[in-house]
Amino acid sequence: MSQDIAFQLAEHASSLHFDDLSGSAVEATKKDIFDSLSTGIAGSSARGVKEMLELADEWGGNPVSRVFVFGKKYPAHVAAWINTVMIHGYDYDDTHDVAMLHSGSVIVSSALAAAEKMGGVRGSDLLAAIAAGLDIHCRLGLSATVGIVESGWIYTQLLGVFGAAAAAGRVMRLDKEEMLNALGIAYSQAGGSYQAITDSAWTKRMQPGFASKAGIIACEMAKKGVRGIQNTFEGKYGFYKVYLHNRYNPDAIRADLGVKFAQEDMAFKPWPCGRPNQPSINVALEARKKFNLKPNMVKRVDILMNEHLYVAGCVPEKVRKHPTTIVESQFSIPYSAACALVHGRVGLSDFTEEGIKRTDVLEMAAKINGVIDERLDKEYSAKVSPVIIKIETTSGAVLEHRLDVTLGCGEKPMTDADIAAKMDDCIAFSALPMPKDTAEKIRALVDGMENLENSNDIVEAMQA
Repeated sequence: MSQDIAFQLAEHASSLHFDDLSGSAVEATKKDIFDSLSTGIAGSSARGVKEMLELADEWGGNPVSRVFVFGKKYPAHVAAWINTVMIHGYDYDDTHDVAMLHSGSVIVSSALAAAEKMGGVRGSDLLAAIAAGLDIHCRLGLSATVGIVESGWIYTQLLGVFGAAAAAGRVMRLDKEEMLNALGIAYSQAGGSYQAITDSAWTKRMQPGFASKAGIIACEMAKKGVRGIQNTFEGKYGFYKVYLHNRYNPDAIRADLGVKFAQEDMAFKPWPCGRPNQPSINVALEARKKFNLKPNMVKRVDILMNEHLYVAGCVPEKVRKHPTTIVESQFSIPYSAACALVHGRVGLSDFTEEGIKRTDVLEMAAKINGVIDERLDKEYSAKVSPVIIKIETTSGAVLEHRLDVTLGCGEKPMTDADIAAKMDDCIAFSALPMPKDTAEKIRALVDGMENLENSNDIVEAMQA
């Protein structure tokens, strides 16, 4: 039997330096950092964050790392936990469409919290740490040959413990042996259930934070000399057997490790809701503009898609057509597409307690049907697009429009204007007023990150 993948990943994470990164890897990592910081500001107002801050105050502990926006200091693992929840709070953060996970929320927050614990690190070292964490997190997702709906796990948290340990461990200067132990200790804390989505639980946004917390704790324990599981992934009772019934492809992890970085294929969200909703929003917006549609012209809407999208965003039909909670709305294709058709835009205000009660949007959502198209399902079974929208108008006409690639993925990236507008939308939703130059300052810090003497400047720019 070949050596467990954990040994290679420990070597990769502990030894990676900024100079080892290609230009495309640096660009992809910076893009993910900026997107994560943007959504982290908005997430300060997400449900559950207030309660987490109250708990953190009750727990106390060594105040070494700051929470975004609020500026409160907590132990590194607590700050990382809360910051991760804020980044993921509105489901506006990155997505790797093939690995089926969010990564920046876990990795960026873990690395920044660990850096503050260390007293600050150079920007080039932080970049290398985040690059390693994103790469490992996504590669582990790419290796899984069973989807999250079938498996019942949410890979953001389940696999995030390893990415968080890799990123935090690199920041904390763990050597190869310590990193191996950290990955094994992280394995002992892995979890994350898809039931959180099914039950519209607040813990949907909190689960990734458990991964960040576990990853930092694992590194701290490893630094103290604690021995963790060694054959973490492929041992007799290793991760892949226990959690995924050995349904994985090891080549997806090993191939071009240290050369090609998986975050180079990351997708970003133009709209603050589940990734399965994005193509339906996109196709609805394009159809609205193309046919000059007004809401009162729409009698019925069918959106043709593969089974993956249908299961994720269209069932149970009663809930998806009439969401009563924010989480339900975030994972409702009919509701999200209705927002696009009614208002011609989709933003954070659509996924609030007030927003989900609007009668004009709910009336439109009731007219929208998700339909599994056999051809799309056969040809694009694991993809988020193409999708086809068919609109029957009150005059009897049937209008059809197809979207092959949704905005935000590698083939159709968000423009600089799209990215800036997203940051502005996020700043507007901050729980506390942010300085007027916040967007410009964060943009400059991320763009010039490799030249930063102290990466704590980034966390400072994230404060109200």
